[in-house]
Amino acid sequence: MSKPKKESFFWTSYSDLMTSMFFVMLVLFILTIALLHRKMVDIEKEGKATQAQIDKIKEIEEAVNKIDSTYFEYNKVYKKHILKIMVNFPIGVSDINVIDLHTRNELIKAGRSIQSTLKKISREYPKIQYLLIIEGQASKDNYSRNYELSYERALALRRLWSDNNIDFGNNCEVLISGSGIGGSMRENKERLNQRFLIHLVPKPGIIEESKSK
Repeated sequence: MSKPKKESFFWTSYSDLMTSMFFVMLVLFILTIALLHRKMVDIEKEGKATQAQIDKIKEIEEAVNKIDSTYFEYNKVYKKHILKIMVNFPIGVSDINVIDLHTRNELIKAGRSIQSTLKKISREYPKIQYLLIIEGQASKDNYSRNYELSYERALALRRLWSDNNIDFGNNCEVLISGSGIGGSMRENKERLNQRFLIHLVPKPGIIEESKSK
């Protein structure tokens, strides 16, 4: 007579266990759905923020590339500005004062153009830092110190600008470089390589800086 009671107790316990497991699984399922939804929301927000940062970078780069075309020509392949003013140094000479007065005045105007562009950009994006690279080149003329010479010529240009009160502001770091007769950005006519290249770029920290805008 006691057997039915044991079977009844077993099925009652089994039913309670399955009910408990069902609720546990239900809670875990709801929790998983909630966590997935939150993660998807976070990913969507991050994606929007990233796109906004990319758009900001493109906007700043476009502003940088709008330096006065009277003095500069932008090369999209190498992402550098070619200073269009023809500079003819004598072989082995880096003294910028040997260049005629008209050309020196044009170089000064070009420097002021960069200064004006940077001031305008800095007003709009005051937290962005920039690198201004003044790169000197040299023609292949059998001179043994063309690499050093190209650097010295770039330095001479920087000093010309400084002597004429051309300041690029606290947001801009100026680097002087010389590629000599090397580098990939060269003209077939060697005399055309007696020139300066200007590379103006936002610093790598631009993305972090843009987040606060």
